[in-house]
Amino acid sequence: MSQTIDSYKQAFAATWPDDTPVAQVRFVVLDSETTGFSPRLDRILTIGAVAVLDGEIVIEDSFDALLRVTGDVGPVAIHGVTPDQTRQGHDEPEVLLRFLDYLRDGVIVGHHIGHDVAMFDAGYERIGDVRLLNRTLDTSDLAWHLSDDGAFGGRALPAHLSLDTLADLFGVIPHDRHTASGDAFITAQVFLRLMKLAARHGRTTLAAVCAEFAPPADQAAGS
Repeated sequence: MSQTIDSYKQAFAATWPDDTPVAQVRFVVLDSETTGFSPRLDRILTIGAVAVLDGEIVIEDSFDALLRVTGDVGPVAIHGVTPDQTRQGHDEPEVLLRFLDYLRDGVIVGHHIGHDVAMFDAGYERIGDVRLLNRTLDTSDLAWHLSDDGAFGGRALPAHLSLDTLADLFGVIPHDRHTASGDAFITAQVFLRLMKLAARHGRTTLAAVCAEFAPPADQAAGS
């Protein structure tokens, strides 16, 4: 275990600086299904991830796992993972360590990715002295920046910017929605379309696409 964690940490010794062109960056589009929304009380049920490099989804560079969870699995109607299924999964420490080997210093991409990262960090705290060190890119933040850039031709984005909204905006078919691997692939397709718009509006470096979005004070007050 310590060797895996040490190797993961060492991957950041020479990771990408802010001015790295986005075409050179290995992005890892991540989604997880969980038993609930509390990082301390709930658990990860499934993990799905796929890499994006130089404007393409790299299917062979992907990760998929079912974790073993005992007790309440949460809303089966949403995530589709039954208690019987999760009992066939793998132990959390094994899966999370394998994920570190897969992830390395990839830039994590996801829609409202903060929840996923918090769940992973809680899991890593249970197994060792590590938290995710990776840079993150939230597709909702990038979409809002691009909206401010005028990338959507004056079309107003809804206040609650869901993955379904962005998929519909770009004509992405939501196949296998609410499965970790399915949502990761949908998000990856949305991400590629956002990155094309970003390139047209001068957002060509890692820092430019990863910037968090802070809504104007009047917008935040009305949300």
